Amino acid sequence: MELDVFKITVLAILQGLTEFLPISSSAHIILPKELLGWPDQGLVFDVAVHVGSLIAVVSYFRRDIRSLFGAWVRSCTTGMTDDQARLAWYLLIATIPAGVVGFFFAGVVETYSRSMLLIAFTSIFFSILLYFADRFEGSRRPLEKMDLKSCLIIGFSQILALIPGTSRSGITMTAGLFCGFDRRAAAKFSFLLAIPIIASGGIFKGAEMLDAGTSTDWRVLAYAILVSAAVSFSCIHYFLRLIERIGFMPFIIYRIVMGFALLGIHFSGVL
Repeated sequence: MELDVFKITVLAILQGLTEFLPISSSAHIILPKELLGWPDQGLVFDVAVHVGSLIAVVSYFRRDIRSLFGAWVRSCTTGMTDDQARLAWYLLIATIPAGVVGFFFAGVVETYSRSMLLIAFTSIFFSILLYFADRFEGSRRPLEKMDLKSCLIIGFSQILALIPGTSRSGITMTAGLFCGFDRRAAAKFSFLLAIPIIASGGIFKGAEMLDAGTSTDWRVLAYAILVSAAVSFSCIHYFLRLIERIGFMPFIIYRIVMGFALLGIHFSGVL
């Protein structure tokens, strides 16, 4: 891992921010390499910063997770269901489409994950889609009113996050808004849905790391995990407050500007 403390800090902060904000992590991961010539952070570092994000989202929603898990267990053992039990089942169901597709097409995703041109176009396109979703005239339901149809729409939309530049959180929030949920509900479901996705991805990458026999500097990894977790936790907290007040417009504008900036960088290099 050819990274000093400054580079490790910057990359861990980028992970903490982009994992949950609707601004595309793949678009930001390539920036230090393309603009500054930094070396690739490697698989070990990727696993570490994702562990940090996982710790943050589990810590922030710990009460919700306990409630959902307890309701899910009761539904399995007694057959009794309530809003919490149904929501727990919907989270599990919504995870399946992207999990299955990601398992079989992980190699294809890796091949195109560093394509600046693709990331630029998808960043712009999906930010425009988020703009219309945020202004969609729906019923604006709370999360407790989740149903199977909405669960499946959000779950299948998450498959699109495998396309670099899409943003997993962005596309699931977009789908949630189009399904008629309020901003906080769409964001919260997206964050809870991130838990099994990040966990399974971390396990998969961790297995690859062990098979490769990669050497590990545990102090570096511990620091990266700590920074990523702290930034991710703060990001979730303030993001939920921000969107309730002003909506998604700042992130939409940011993604469009970033997309055109990436196009400029790409074509300036071509020319």
